[in-house]
Amino acid sequence: MNWEENVKQKSLWNGSMSNVEAKERIAKKLAEKVKDGDVIGVGSGSTSFLATKAIAEKVKQENLHITAIPTSYEVKMLCENLGIPTTTLMVQKPDWSYDGADEVDPHNWLVKGRGGAMYKEKLNIAASKLTYILVDDSKMVEHICDKFPIPVEVNPEAINLVRQALVEMGAEDVTLRLAVGKDGPVVTESGNVILDAVFRNVDETYEKKLKSIVGVVETGLFIGYPVVIEK
Repeated sequence: MNWEENVKQKSLWNGSMSNVEAKERIAKKLAEKVKDGDVIGVGSGSTSFLATKAIAEKVKQENLHITAIPTSYEVKMLCENLGIPTTTLMVQKPDWSYDGADEVDPHNWLVKGRGGAMYKEKLNIAASKLTYILVDDSKMVEHICDKFPIPVEVNPEAINLVRQALVEMGAEDVTLRLAVGKDGPVVTESGNVILDAVFRNVDETYEKKLKSIVGVVETGLFIGYPVVIEK
């Protein structure tokens, strides 16, 4: 028996979307890469949202069979709404993945995590031989932290300990990310909170240094992963 009205069927993109034409072009380009039988890691964000819709259209038109490994509840619900079966990393390994980014520098280092899903996003990227990062020109920067801070996912009990360590590492500013639409902080799908840290002169050691802080679960800094930038 099905529900008379399924809330998930109405749970698509919520809010405004910038640079829609460029993102739709990138989404269609990505959808062309899909092959029958693919297991695909599906990232979060507006461009990934459009890419998932384009992939679902191709799957339907060509009667393909694919499986998605979503990076958030939002993405899982989207895939289910579009008729794309989902699984987890506990069951299958992605053939490839796609995701967005908040910043991309000339080394293809990334800042991700404005949507709060960087932990699962990094799991998918680390498990994939190749990940397509879907961005428009507005996401390209000369230096990490040019436009956005680095998100740091933290166990709630450790926020003061981690904040102190971030400042000692040279962070110019560290703030607890507050939620929109609810009181209090953003709570990730793993039950953690996010500290947004502004650094200057980020080098190749920063991701490991951040991860070495006791209480840090994951960071939104991605250095040295097998990614291809799709613009």
